[in-house]
Amino acid sequence: GLAVGAIVLLIASLFTEVRIPHPFVTLTTVFLGAVIFALAGFVNAVFAKKFDDIAIVPTFILTPLTYLGGVFYSVKLLPDWAEAMTHANPIFYMVNAFRYGLLGVSDVPLWIAYVLMLGFVVVLGALGLWLLKRGVGLRS
Repeated sequence: GLAVGAIVLLIASLFTEVRIPHPFVTLTTVFLGAVIFALAGFVNAVFAKKFDDIAIVPTFILTPLTYLGGVFYSVKLLPDWAEAMTHANPIFYMVNAFRYGLLGVSDVPLWIAYVLMLGFVVVLGALGLWLLKRGVGLRS
């Protein structure tokens, strides 16, 4: 994922001037996002019985959360009930931290996004280690 992001950034820089007002925020958000998705993918793979089972989570959970996470719009444009629901979406916080790094604008305070992302890293990392120690999904 990091390689694809770097290639897209390189190609985009050929067509336009890419300005990153907060490079540290951008890099740490990309790194934390990559770690979160890698750990979540590991947990998903542990429970998958067949190779095709791995696609269930990205298709039915990750894709809707991404589109409903404010990627293409500001949540301030939504009705109050939809904005409240969006704040329960963890992808929303990753998107806003990344948006702040690239554009300098965010719908939520940056520290909340970082706390949530770091929390997910800790929880998913602990869950992955616990599953490995128990031998869940390992063949003997």
